[in-house]
Amino acid sequence: MKTYNFLAFDVGATSGRAVVGTLEGDDFKMHEIYRFPNAILEVQGKYYWNVFSIYEHFKKALAVCNQQQIEIHSIGIDTWGVDFGYLAADGTLLGLPRAYRDPYTNGAPEKVYQTIPREELYQRTGIQIMNFNSLFQLLSAKNEDFAPYRHAKEILFMPDLLSYLCTGEKVCEYTEASTSQLLNPQTKQVDRLMLKQLGINDELVGEPIQPGVVIGKLRKEIAQETGIGEIPVVAVAGHDTGSAIVAVPATSPNFAYLSSGTWSLMGIETEKPIISEASAQYNFTNEGGIEGTIRFLKNITGMWLLEQCRKKWNKEGKDYSYSQLEEMARQEIDFSSIVDPNDSRFDNPDDMQSAIIGYCRETKQTVPETDAQIISCIYHSLANKYKETLQTLQQFAPFEIKTLHIISGGSLNRFMNQLTANAIGMPVVAGPSEATAIGNALLQAKAAGLLKDRWEIRRIVAKAFKVETYYPEK
Repeated sequence: MKTYNFLAFDVGATSGRAVVGTLEGDDFKMHEIYRFPNAILEVQGKYYWNVFSIYEHFKKALAVCNQQQIEIHSIGIDTWGVDFGYLAADGTLLGLPRAYRDPYTNGAPEKVYQTIPREELYQRTGIQIMNFNSLFQLLSAKNEDFAPYRHAKEILFMPDLLSYLCTGEKVCEYTEASTSQLLNPQTKQVDRLMLKQLGINDELVGEPIQPGVVIGKLRKEIAQETGIGEIPVVAVAGHDTGSAIVAVPATSPNFAYLSSGTWSLMGIETEKPIISEASAQYNFTNEGGIEGTIRFLKNITGMWLLEQCRKKWNKEGKDYSYSQLEEMARQEIDFSSIVDPNDSRFDNPDDMQSAIIGYCRETKQTVPETDAQIISCIYHSLANKYKETLQTLQQFAPFEIKTLHIISGGSLNRFMNQLTANAIGMPVVAGPSEATAIGNALLQAKAAGLLKDRWEIRRIVAKAFKVETYYPEK
């Protein structure tokens, strides 16, 4: 039986990894071969992604594959959503891509509403209003006369930009583009009239392609430098959550998912967009999935709160491990104060701990006085937010939600998983933790004709990876 190796580049806001997924018949396994840091880069008050650094790390990972004599069948790239780079007419990248945490988009939604009312904008795009959406980034770049915008012929979203650097071929992959607030969710095409109404060059955005298309082969310069050969690069679900949802080990459609990491994305998989006054009121979003599905979900600020507190504590010489954080939270399990993780004060504060303390003080709750109480407050706040969101999701779901699947890195937090099960009152199935890379690799296998659909992928995931089920406790 032939063995196939698929290389998944999975790039997040704080780190990236290169993972080889090996498929032999129904047997699948993952092997991480390379990991690298990633971070927002501040230059003269603007915030960027160092895409050239990511590209260099890609080449190092390819060289590792060659050194280890791993025969790669194809390559897939996924990243976070909304961000993009500007290309000149000759294909030159015009500077580094702006990062979604750049405050230049503050107030941008309100400027759009002067031309397109909020209700109409949601009806036309089905996307949750968040000030860093690509639509608002383009408008902000235009308004500040950002030079790359002024001179650009087109934009490429982050996974497509990285694919372009590797292959020289340009595409606009659907699941990534669907996060931008530039598409009509019914037609899955760019709403060019909307862009023209806002004075944005509508020719900047290409029409989306569906996941599973071969973009091109590695440029010969990369193939020679790394020794890996001119391997095909496949457009997987370029948005990391899109790839992750593919790897949910569900056996029926009656599930909700929580992709837990810096962001927590909770939602359901539907066949059609859900766009109504109620979904607009609750600010749910309709993003693209594979096989024409819709990821109807809510973006929740996740472990960002804890990560930012850890950064401060590290500077103070308190380098808590994840197991220590969990134990500290258990010690203060009865600490009662909670915050709303989606409150704007937590977007990018100078001091996250002070922001949490300020919220508790303003809402007349017990103010956390120790690091352990801060940690407990964050965990309980997230569990409470998950409960609220799941209850609202059930109002929209065309089926009864019976299970919550927690995937990605947050699925390893056993304490948080149990808190969540207690809060929502239904079973929580945790794992796999590397869902995004798994989905990326298995979508490549589907593109190669080895797998039929997402349900066959999920059957293979359920067989290959151990999951843990948490039941509600008092």
